[in-house]
Order: sequence, then C-alpha cells, then structure tokens
Amino acid sequence: MYLPKSFHETRSDVLHALIGDYPFATVIMHGADGLAANHVPLELVGDTALHGHVARGNELAKADGAQVLVIFHGADGYISPNWYPSKHVTGREVPTWNYAVVHVHGRLRVVEDKAWLRELLERLTNRHEATQSKPWHVDDAPEDHIEKMLGMIVGIDIAVERIEGKFKLSQNHPDANRAGVLHGLAERAGRRDGELATLMQQAEERRHDR
Repeated sequence: MYLPKSFHETRSDVLHALIGDYPFATVIMHGADGLAANHVPLELVGDTALHGHVARGNELAKADGAQVLVIFHGADGYISPNWYPSKHVTGREVPTWNYAVVHVHGRLRVVEDKAWLRELLERLTNRHEATQSKPWHVDDAPEDHIEKMLGMIVGIDIAVERIEGKFKLSQNHPDANRAGVLHGLAERAGRRDGELATLMQQAEERRHDR
C-alpha cells in the first residue's frame, strides 16, 4: 500500500478501533486460480488474531496455512476543492478522496472445532444484537438446527503478522482547509459524511495531543 508519511497511521489503538467499528473485511489470498477475494465479518481477538467463519463451500475453508491480506474499510468520501478557502485565493486545488483503511497481513488457520465455532457465534451475535430492543441469542434457535448450521461452516483464525493503516484525512492541508472540508461534509450530509467527519475530528484531536 502506498503510504505517504502524512497519512501513515501506526498507533495500535487507532487501528484496532477502526477494525471494531468496521468489521466487515475483504480477505485476499492467492488461490489455485490466481488472486481471490472474499468478504467476511471478522473480530479482532486481543491484538494477535482475527476470528470469523465461512461456509464450507468457500475457498477459504480449504486454505489452511494460506498467507492472506485482510482489508478493513472505514468511512470515505469525495472532497471538493470548493471546500478549501485556499482554492478561492489561488485556484490551485483539485478534487480528492478522503478515506481510512487498515491492512492486516497474516496466516489463516481453518478451525473445525464445534465448541470454538459456537463460542464465536455466541460472541458475534451478542455483540451485533446488542442494539436490538429484544436481542436474538443463539440459544433461541432449536438445538438440532444450531448443530446442523455448525456442520455447514468452518472457523477461520488469522494470526496477525503485520498491521498498517492509511488515514487520508486532509492532514496535508492547512487548518483552514481542514475546517472547510468539515463544513462541506456537514452541508452535504451524505451516507458516510458524518462518519468521515468524525474520523477527521478524531485525527485533529490526536494531532493536538502529541
């Protein structure tokens, strides 16, 4: 990944927070037919592993020992040069795209153990059902149905070997331009503009805390 110094994020708490907030990942590996990409929600366990599950028919289920690249995509959005005060003075600005991503490099292990899988499913379900007024629990389904479903999936355990982040959030612009971008995002109020603005504000706070 191209990583200019201005956008290179190395703080583990920041990288882990993005993984937690945007757990739906792209898992890339080199398979028998070339590069393959699959899309899987994953959970960061401590700072050493990513856990998830896939259907037995998924090529990842047959990729024990494979080297993989896992990409977590945070908020992103188009940035208009009209939002920069400097554009109205010099005209020397162009459009760009702000975004935040985390890349995890690691080795995949296929897990067949049903107890491991059930614990994972309970953990993931409890987390993602937490916002519901009446959360669904694994035990709500008949036991024979859960057993059948467990037989149709395998776990994936990815040992984290290297993690890196790119947070391109207008850090290479002066304060006035960054403020202009935040104002522009607030006015546009698109699907992810609020999330992108939050990432920018957090980056600004971290910059002042250094």
